[in-house]
Amino acid sequence: MADSDSSIQRHRRLPPLAALRAFEAAARHLSFRKAAEELAVTPTAVSHQIRLLEAVLGRALFVRHVRRVALTAAGERLYPVFRDGFDSFEQAISALDPQSQRKAVTLTAPMLFTARRLLPALDAFRSAHPGFDLRLHAADEVVDLHAGLADIAVRYGPGPFPGLVAEPLMSERFGVLCSPRLGLSHPDDLRTAVLIHTEWKRPGMAPDWQRWRRLSGATGLAIGEGPRFTDDGHALQAAIAGHGAVIASLVLARPEIEAGMLFQPFGPEIVGETYHIVATPENIACADVRAVRDWLADHVSGETPLRENRKPILGRSGGPE
Repeated sequence: MADSDSSIQRHRRLPPLAALRAFEAAARHLSFRKAAEELAVTPTAVSHQIRLLEAVLGRALFVRHVRRVALTAAGERLYPVFRDGFDSFEQAISALDPQSQRKAVTLTAPMLFTARRLLPALDAFRSAHPGFDLRLHAADEVVDLHAGLADIAVRYGPGPFPGLVAEPLMSERFGVLCSPRLGLSHPDDLRTAVLIHTEWKRPGMAPDWQRWRRLSGATGLAIGEGPRFTDDGHALQAAIAGHGAVIASLVLARPEIEAGMLFQPFGPEIVGETYHIVATPENIACADVRAVRDWLADHVSGETPLRENRKPILGRSGGPE
């Protein structure tokens, strides 16, 4: 070719690959020790490679503190370039041997959320990623993502989520739900209705009858009586069967509301917390975990149910909390 500046003819002036790998791992972990564990070398070797890279570039890439490191402005500028470069290397190499690609990701989420939001959306994931093994771990207990028991999670609550990357997925709202057969149309009807209770694992966040009564101003409710369930799914089934009224998630009960099995006879609604997608920084950098994240954002997120099946409240009511 006539162009002597062609990238084919010129020689690339790059630092040693070992130094670049050490920098990328240390920048991702913000730890020389963790980078050393990943690369199967000693922390001293990682430190040596980074000092070599800094000498070649003529500038510091890390600020060394007693028990941690932080990126300098130059390090912040270089890290995403190297990270994306190594990700591209990995993807290109994996593409040569499809058997070497990881096609299994474990997603952990609360039990009712898994049943009501994840399972109905599985077909969309399978259509987009045939042959990909998405494993659902349904548990109301928080799973330690740093321990490797799951790769990504949906968590309910305001956070913070220390050491994890988090982004909001969907908001939650709660309201009175019951079978249309009960014929409820006004909060006063609850004085003679059976009130179904769910024993929430985090009482401080509980959207219960006591909280709803404060919002609505309703009086004469026997909120200390009625059947109690430790599982919110069982409480919903009791309401569907006509055993009473329950304070439940309007988001997770949407299929039953749309099918006419449950309806929201009146307000007010209790504003809940937010469901978040969370993962470790290392996992969210992986293409397979990001595929699950994108599926959650595109097919699982949603708003509270449409209210065609909710009758307006008559008389006094409180607004949303």
